[in-house]
Amino acid sequence: MTNDPERMHHYFISDLHLDPSQPEIRDAFVHFLQNQLADAASLYILGDFFEVWLGDDDDDAFNLEIIANLKKLTIPVYIMHGNRDFLLGDKFCQATNCVLLADPTVVELFGTQFLLMHGDSLCTRDQTYMTTRKAFRDPLFQKDFLSKPLAERKVFAQSIRDQSKEHMQGSVEEIMDVTPEEVIAEMEQHGVNQLIHGHTHRPAHHSVKLSHGQGSRYVMGDWTELGWYLVVSDSASGAQVALKSFRIA
Repeated sequence: MTNDPERMHHYFISDLHLDPSQPEIRDAFVHFLQNQLADAASLYILGDFFEVWLGDDDDDAFNLEIIANLKKLTIPVYIMHGNRDFLLGDKFCQATNCVLLADPTVVELFGTQFLLMHGDSLCTRDQTYMTTRKAFRDPLFQKDFLSKPLAERKVFAQSIRDQSKEHMQGSVEEIMDVTPEEVIAEMEQHGVNQLIHGHTHRPAHHSVKLSHGQGSRYVMGDWTELGWYLVVSDSASGAQVALKSFRIA
């Protein structure tokens, strides 16, 4: 963490779903890096940075452009797996100078502990998704999948995305949001009053009643018409959290 008084803000983003089919999101991200982070002490990317990531050997021009822009940053950058880019690995981190965070992770900022998560593991009412998530996070599955030719991985990934869309269309909206009891369990297990996550694409600040006091859950939105980000800053009363957005051209 920097001690520069002009760089005392920690930025968080998630769910950009970067993909060559949406160059406006890429352009918005590059603009964000170049214009928004002048006062940043660090940047946290909490999952689903890419729409899909099929392995660090997928070095097409779009991916290389994103990597190059991340590498230009002179502040610490931390990245967490999402449900669409859980195969981001060591090669990507070395190329971008990013630090891969476990999900969940607790960080202390300005004397306050924050629990950081992508957020998909909180959606326990969607049992079909949770079963799929467990299978895809299995190290043996990942090792076998990454051993296949990239072209074969792309075909498989497209079929999974098609199935996911069908599942979402046929699901009750409530099960696709977090389970309140799971939120409380995670926050109390880690002994925190503050939680930051993405995944649900429902940007908001929620109050959470915990056994040890009142807590807050901050949800970042996905980047579509708006680019969502969260800033943690220092104040006389401690860490101050602000959820912000800007319009994407």
